Amino acid sequence: MDMMNLMRRVFRLLNKFFMVPLFRLGMGPFIGNPITGYIMVIKNVGRKTGKIRYTPVNYAIRDGYVYCMAGFGKVTHWYKNLKANPSAELILPSGPIAVFMDEVSDQDEVVAISQQLLINTGLAAMLEGLVPFKRVPEDRIINTLVKRGVPLLRFRPTGVGSGASDPSGWLWITMTALTLLVLYFLLR
Repeated sequence: MDMMNLMRRVFRLLNKFFMVPLFRLGMGPFIGNPITGYIMVIKNVGRKTGKIRYTPVNYAIRDGYVYCMAGFGKVTHWYKNLKANPSAELILPSGPIAVFMDEVSDQDEVVAISQQLLINTGLAAMLEGLVPFKRVPEDRIINTLVKRGVPLLRFRPTGVGSGASDPSGWLWITMTALTLLVLYFLLR
């Protein structure tokens, strides 16, 4: 098994059993920081199954748009799902929004946004051989991301999405646990 496949499997497990459940429990605001990176969850429909899929990714916000990269390139399943159906929801730490996705093709925009995205990845920047929290030279971005064909996606907000406290969310578990914990300490 090569290193790229191993990383994809590790991320798939971390995402499925850690990141997505925390966002669905309403704990998204407690996850993102400069060290772990700023993370959102993309909620979209699988192109083959029609099932709802959740994918955590690093993001940046600029000029009213939300951006992210498909780090493993155009073979990434969630990227293929978004290409097949560009309407999705983003679960940001501040709340959910409905969006429409398009791919950025302008190289100047790719370089400018990628710069912020790489800073927003925190320590995960080391996976690309980059120094975390530092600006990356433009030629390095072009050689590392553009020439490798890493897609940069731009999400245009179209409305409010469903979040952790809506019927498909799990915030009720967090609130019930906190209520029981408070009751326990009050009645002790």
